[in-house]
Amino acid sequence: MDSKLKLKLLPLILFGVLLSNAQDSPSQDFDLSAFFSPTKAIKYDDPKMAIATLKEAQAAYLKHGDSLKSITALLHMADVYGHSADYANSYDAFWKSLRIADEMDNDSLNIHISMRLGRFYSFYKKVDESFKYLQNSLALTKMRVAEGNMDQAYLVENYSTFLSTYRELNRPEMAEKYLDSCLLYYKEVPSQVPMAQLNFEKAVILSQKGQNKEALETMESIEAWYKAHRPSYLVLIYTYWGDILQNTNALDQSENYYQKALGVSSNYQGHIDFTPLIYERLANLYLKKGNYQEAFANQKTAKDLDAKFFDSRSTNNRSLLEIKDEFRLEKQAQEALIQKQRVEQLEQEEEISFLQRVILSVIIIFILSVGFIFFKNLQNKHRVEKELIRRNKELEIQKANELLELKNKELAASALQLVEKDEFLKELKTKLRGGGENMKVSEMNKILRTISISNNNNWEEFKLRFTAVNEKFYQKLTKKYPKLSQSDHKICALIKLNFSSKDMSRLLGISVESVHTTRYRLRKKLGLERSSNLEDFIASL
Repeated sequence: MDSKLKLKLLPLILFGVLLSNAQDSPSQDFDLSAFFSPTKAIKYDDPKMAIATLKEAQAAYLKHGDSLKSITALLHMADVYGHSADYANSYDAFWKSLRIADEMDNDSLNIHISMRLGRFYSFYKKVDESFKYLQNSLALTKMRVAEGNMDQAYLVENYSTFLSTYRELNRPEMAEKYLDSCLLYYKEVPSQVPMAQLNFEKAVILSQKGQNKEALETMESIEAWYKAHRPSYLVLIYTYWGDILQNTNALDQSENYYQKALGVSSNYQGHIDFTPLIYERLANLYLKKGNYQEAFANQKTAKDLDAKFFDSRSTNNRSLLEIKDEFRLEKQAQEALIQKQRVEQLEQEEEISFLQRVILSVIIIFILSVGFIFFKNLQNKHRVEKELIRRNKELEIQKANELLELKNKELAASALQLVEKDEFLKELKTKLRGGGENMKVSEMNKILRTISISNNNNWEEFKLRFTAVNEKFYQKLTKKYPKLSQSDHKICALIKLNFSSKDMSRLLGISVESVHTTRYRLRKKLGLERSSNLEDFIASL
């Protein structure tokens, strides 16, 4: 069987397979790269035959209620139409798929349709519309990745659409950022962007940065892959290859690659929309060569083709706005109906909500009233208990102060008794020293030593009693002034008991002047100024 006969029978065979699948098997997961793969060969050799096949398949799937595969067929139709620069029909196929997808809740569909529409708008330099759809597609993909329903590698397809768009807009700095994102997440997954395509984008960026040698080496490394797997894409490869050569002033070689690009486009009837750009490149090249006649002819061809493919006033594209308006009006009608139903529902919900708010307000007021009364009672009870505790504490402090004062008075009285006792003992010692003839000297010394020991014991007993009564006083004094001597402690204790200098001299067995000197030294150790009263300071501890 010759190749032409095989080519004619292929659409019928494909349609039979598709129809069989539609009748016998349920819809499968959305896989744009694997589905309808036989038509890839058809669209290169005979796009019209591929369109006919896809139309029949789409109708069959729609008839059997398989919306998913029906949309897939429409997307492939849009691809074939776009490949042949028939943008009106391509646009129509997109919006038909969008109508069907609008009734389904399928993120994979929305991702692919938004991505393709974004690229479609970029061809017409409608940058805002293009990026709106591309961003929507990327956001949906990121959401699915975050939910764990999709591998991060699928982000590469989204990033590559931004990369291609920025390349066409001649913005290499943004293109390079998205190329880095592609390489960051790249790994082999179904429907993945081929690495050769990313290397092609890399070569273009390198040339735009003036690195023409590296760009040419990259182009040479990917040419074989495109010849084997995507020969129609060589239109773009050879065009940008020609640009790199023109940048290096290799004008004859550059012209050769532009002509090769036109030859591939003619042979495969693909990327026809790219031919205006090629003719424009040739016009610039001939201008550099000084061949103004060829430059003018190629510039005119470029202008005519650009008007034919991209001017909405042309016959090919006149229906674009009509298709969009029809879909927009249909969407507006649907949204108006939904809005009306929503308003009615909101009115009912508002009535119910109003009644609920009234009931809730009554309950809240009742709860607040009960709570206020309970709180006031609790507050009053707490205030009474707090006042009672405060009074009890004041009484305790008062009793403690009275007890402390009483004990200190007892201590003072005891100290005075000790003074009197010491004076008596001194007098006794004096008489004993005067001696009696009948008392032996050894017995007399023994009595004198007993008196001295008794005197010291009396003072130690007084100190222990004072410390027990004024424990906090001694703790503060020792902590704040650790360098005070035992004599200083005695003076502080006697001042605390309000002893006069005379009583201190009698108790300590020193002169009044010595007491004043000791008090003066104590003031210096305590760091008191002349204006400060020593008695008040000691009492405050």
